[in-house]
Amino acid sequence: MVTLTKRQSGEHYEALAEQYLVRQGLVTIEKNFHVKGGELDLIMQDSSSIVFIEVRYRSNQHYGHAAETVTQTKMLKLVKAANVWLMKQGKSVHTTDFRFDLIAIHQQGQQIEWIKNAITQG
Repeated sequence: MVTLTKRQSGEHYEALAEQYLVRQGLVTIEKNFHVKGGELDLIMQDSSSIVFIEVRYRSNQHYGHAAETVTQTKMLKLVKAANVWLMKQGKSVHTTDFRFDLIAIHQQGQQIEWIKNAITQG
């Protein structure tokens, strides 16, 4: 069995999430958008909405569901990163239809759960 680094593991599960969402009809805009203090795993288009997607993986649920690993601090970082991305695109948070979704992956990718509007804005 090959052991992946944390970065390789993250890239693997983000790619799984992206493939899953593309099959659901979303279109990839950008991956791994970094700003000081935060990162957006995936930015996708769902119809007329921009979707900022956080990907979370758990090998098992003994210590909780993957969705439970998104803390209030993490949410604030995601919102900040999304605001920066929108501004760089010349878009406004007041006039752009967007949301924050979560992809929770369990059991080595055998179970993928898509939670829409999972993260609230501030």
